[in-house]
Amino acid sequence: MLRYYITDRQQLGGIERLLECIQKSITNGVSLIQIREKDLSGRALAELVRKVLSLPNPGGTKVLVNGRVDVALACGAHGVHLPAESIAPSRFRSIVPPEFIIGVSTHSREEVLAAEREGANLVVFGPVFEPISKATSAPPRGLDELKLLTSSVSIPVFALGGITPANAHLCMDAGAAGVAGISLFQKN
Repeated sequence: MLRYYITDRQQLGGIERLLECIQKSITNGVSLIQIREKDLSGRALAELVRKVLSLPNPGGTKVLVNGRVDVALACGAHGVHLPAESIAPSRFRSIVPPEFIIGVSTHSREEVLAAEREGANLVVFGPVFEPISKATSAPPRGLDELKLLTSSVSIPVFALGGITPANAHLCMDAGAAGVAGISLFQKN
């Protein structure tokens, strides 16, 4: 099972605790880390991304920057994660290295299909269950919709929203490539 950690330093109480949690996740074999610190300036975000990229990473965990292709490229991150309503991934392909990962947040079948059609490498779909770490107006999509989506596209679909160690296997059984979350990795 692939694991996709989405960061929230405020939930942890700051950058130092976040870096500790990221290092622990890397050590525990997380596949992807999305640096999702939307309120940081470009300069502060770049500083954080550089610190994360300098951590020991023997398993090759990939680091994605939320919404900031410029910061991801400037720091040498492995990719970017775009909001559903962002510029199409295909628009970035001419300015990023071939191996650069572009992930997209999705909340519906239409968004998942559009993300694949527009050149995303992966999608994060949710909420599958009622979210744990943040409020959302989107109703849980459920395992049946997750299963339909995973069989409709050839790119990896990561399940997001209310994922716990107890229900992660249900997402995998529905065809998800992995599970994504904040609380799943930050709540000890």
